[in-house]
Amino acid sequence: MRTPVWITLAGVVLLALLGSVYVVNEGYSGLVLNLGKVVRSDVGPGLHFKLPLVESARVFDRRVQVLSAEPERFITSDKLDVSVDFFALGRIDDLRRFYRATGGDEQRAVSLLAPIIRDSLKNEINARTLQQVVSGDREAVVAKQIRTINNGAATLGVRIVDIRIKRVDLPSDSNVLNSVYDRMRSQRQQAASQLRAEGVEQAQGIRAQADRDRAVILAEAERDAQKLRGEGDAEAARIYGGAASKDPGFYAFQRSLEAYRKSFADGNAVIVLGRDDPFLQYLRSDR
Repeated sequence: MRTPVWITLAGVVLLALLGSVYVVNEGYSGLVLNLGKVVRSDVGPGLHFKLPLVESARVFDRRVQVLSAEPERFITSDKLDVSVDFFALGRIDDLRRFYRATGGDEQRAVSLLAPIIRDSLKNEINARTLQQVVSGDREAVVAKQIRTINNGAATLGVRIVDIRIKRVDLPSDSNVLNSVYDRMRSQRQQAASQLRAEGVEQAQGIRAQADRDRAVILAEAERDAQKLRGEGDAEAARIYGGAASKDPGFYAFQRSLEAYRKSFADGNAVIVLGRDDPFLQYLRSDR
C-alpha cells in the first residue's frame, strides 16, 4: 500500500519545522551559523527560529565558570621558588569573538587563557618576597592584575571576574627549605638579640636612676642629720652654759665626772698623773 502524498509532505514540513526551531535557556546565549559563518550572536533566552538545513544554532553558557589550572612555579624577588595553585572565575563576554577565537571549544579557551593568567601572576609574584607571598594578603597579589589579564582575555571574548589562590607551597627542594628556615631562624635571633639589648639598656637605666635616687636620699639624710646634730649641740651648749652660770662649781664637778666616766669606761685604762693634777681634784680625800 502506497503512502499518501499528503502524509509525506506533512512529514517533510514537520521535520523542517523541527529543524528551524531552537531554545535558549536562562543564563545561556545562542549563536546562529550560516554555512559555518556567524550571522547572529548573543541570542537571548526563549524560542527562536532559523533556516532549516542552511543555518545551525549553538547555545553557550554565559554564567560564571570555574577555570582550573595546574599549579605553577614562580620565582620571588628574593630568588626563591614557590608553587602556586590557583583558579580563575570567568564568563563569556563577547560570544561572536569567543566563537571566532576558539571555535566554540571551551577547553581550547581555557588552554589559551592559562598562559595569560600565568604571565600576569608571574609579574606580580616576581615583585614580592617569599614572606610577602606566603604570609601576605593573597587577594592583593592578583587584585591589580585583573585588568591586565582582561586585556588579554578580551581577545578571546572572555572576561575574568576573579582569580583565587588556593595554596602557596614551597617546593620539595630541601636546599630551598633549609634556606627559608635559616632565614627565619636568623630573623628570630636578631629580634631576640634586639629585645635582650633593649632589656639590658632599660635595666642599666633603672639602676642608674636608682643610684641617683640613693645618692640624693643619702645626701638629704646626711644634711638633715648634720642639721639635727648642730641643733642638738647648740641646745646642749645652751643648757650647759645656763647651768654653768647658775652654779659654776657644780658644773665643774659634773664635767669632771663625765671625764672620769669616759676615761675609765673600759675598766682597763691606765692614766699616769701627778698627785696634784687638777684632773684628780675630785678624787682626793681632802675634797
